[in-house]
Amino acid sequence: MDSNPAACETGQSGNRTSGTTIIVCISCRDASGSDAHPRAGEKLAEDARRAAAGQPVEVRTVECLGNCKRRLSASILHDGAWSYVFGDLAEDSGADLVTGACQLANAEDGKIPWRGRPDSLKRGLVARIPPLTLLKDQS
Repeated sequence: MDSNPAACETGQSGNRTSGTTIIVCISCRDASGSDAHPRAGEKLAEDARRAAAGQPVEVRTVECLGNCKRRLSASILHDGAWSYVFGDLAEDSGADLVTGACQLANAEDGKIPWRGRPDSLKRGLVARIPPLTLLKDQS
């Protein structure tokens, strides 16, 4: 985990981080499968909120991302960019998610760059989903 997320800045493409959202699954349990509350997903969401303080990144929660075999799960979305789903995260991966969100917002090609991406977001990649605008351009 990177304890100091990169500050969100305007990238070379002029993108701004507004519109960048981290979604955390709050129903995810820890590795033991315990039903104790707060659940591990709730702890990850709170860690992401702390890491995002002062950054133009929004942290939201959902009940389930459907990635239970690779819990803890979260996704990063940015308007007009690729969306990412991650699993195998830790309760203290919030700073990594914020770093990834900032990297996505500033990426000229709409993809989180591999270089500089936190290790947890390299190991934990579940899916990369193209933006609808890309698909509409192909029809």
